[in-house]
Amino acid sequence: MTQSDPVIEWLLDSDPSIRWQVMRDLLDAPDRKWMAERARVETEGWGARLLACRDEDGQWAGGAFLPAGFDPREWHEHGQPWMATTFSLSQLREFGLDPACAQARHTVALIGANARWEEGGQPYWEGEVEECINGRTVADGAYFGIDISPIVDRLAGERLADGGWNCERTRGSVRSSFATTINVLEGLLEFEKSTGGTPRSREARGTGEEFLLERSLFRRLRTSEPADKNFLQFLHPNRWRYDILRALDYFRASAILTDTAPDPRLSEAINHLRTRRLEDGRWPLDRSPPGRVWFEFDDGQGRPSRWVTLRALRVLRWWGTQASIA
Repeated sequence: MTQSDPVIEWLLDSDPSIRWQVMRDLLDAPDRKWMAERARVETEGWGARLLACRDEDGQWAGGAFLPAGFDPREWHEHGQPWMATTFSLSQLREFGLDPACAQARHTVALIGANARWEEGGQPYWEGEVEECINGRTVADGAYFGIDISPIVDRLAGERLADGGWNCERTRGSVRSSFATTINVLEGLLEFEKSTGGTPRSREARGTGEEFLLERSLFRRLRTSEPADKNFLQFLHPNRWRYDILRALDYFRASAILTDTAPDPRLSEAINHLRTRRLEDGRWPLDRSPPGRVWFEFDDGQGRPSRWVTLRALRVLRWWGTQASIA
């Protein structure tokens, strides 16, 4: 890929949060160049705009998981709100806010001092009770330099017999969920990137990966039917939801970290990804989670999406490069 490619030019004509990832993942730019672009996330564009939405105590919208004063009718009538601390912090991680920058360090310290989970009043960095939420808390905490090893150990012990996770476990679920499992896997991977992981966390990550791979990332194990047709549609932002592109991007990052070849069981999902490419080389945004947000950073459902296209191109580049090496 070159900077003169029309799709690359379109991606670069965007926000710093996208540009630095294009430079690193698609153009193989020198570290100093993409890191300089990444530094702009703190002061320009979507990253700076989201940071400006913080409360004085470091939270967003006055709550950990839900905005202050939340009325449950809103969720039923308009969708889950995405403005509170957990979703805002995860979004900054996706943007690539440098965890060493002043605003990041100040924010995570304030959250540790002031944020409490609505479910039980626990301090934010001690985690909630649902595995799906804790997976993202681990990812954010590990990325931003917080010691979240107690949550990691708890998640490793909360696996179901099939190797994955389900946030309905405490309510009797005995089968893992695609969505909960990818949230936990991303957290465990970020923890491993930051700390090297532990034998228990690495083993848990392996069983979670196997849960998805056995199902070709989207099929029911017993019938081989798609578990949910929405898994084959491309979603952004994912929030807690699952689609195969999110899973493929995870497996790409996992393989790069561990220096392993792509698993052949990803091939069906890869082929589907290829079929969804538009004639102009881009990928569309199929859907976005409904609900209140601070602001939009895609051009709308049904239109080409820079975020979806970035993820798709880096997955296919990784897959093709590894196949040629093999």
